[in-house]
Amino acid sequence: MNSQTWWYVARSGGIVAYAFLAASMFWGVALSSKFLGKRPKPNWMLDLHRFIGGLSVVFTAIHVAGLVADSYVSFGVVEILVPFTGDYHPVAVAWGVIGMYLLLAVEITSLLRKKMSKRTWRLTHYLSFPLFFLSTVHLLWAGTDRTTLPMRAFTLVVVLVVCSATIIRIIQADEKERAAVGA
Repeated sequence: MNSQTWWYVARSGGIVAYAFLAASMFWGVALSSKFLGKRPKPNWMLDLHRFIGGLSVVFTAIHVAGLVADSYVSFGVVEILVPFTGDYHPVAVAWGVIGMYLLLAVEITSLLRKKMSKRTWRLTHYLSFPLFFLSTVHLLWAGTDRTTLPMRAFTLVVVLVVCSATIIRIIQADEKERAAVGA
């Protein structure tokens, strides 16, 4: 193992975590909208959404473990858990720390969904949107690959896809609300 192995683990773990987060966001919005036709909701589709969300947690843990194990930039437990405490891009890293907490809140409440009210679960699940925003900002400010054309293109496509799906979902919700009021 060379001296850069953990740095590569941290970088790739973060990129893969972001990709799974975006895929989970898209799939969740698609499931709650009519993108997929007349809302086909077999159990496997919801399970896939949950599985992809879980993978984003796993790869976030790999990202964090790689940062702690790497010796080039010193990330300790405090820098990983407390925003604005590190020396390396403190604001950008803080967005990642806050995003990690939002990810955990969404995942934990998803696992406990049957033990909480639908309203509480839904309100917590809406944290996925600021989570996606903060994760994107974290990637574009702190990620060492942020200046490469492939990473910029990937991020642009991901943001466009997730935002487009979200806008379609919002429009559908507005139309449904107007129809209910007019009925």
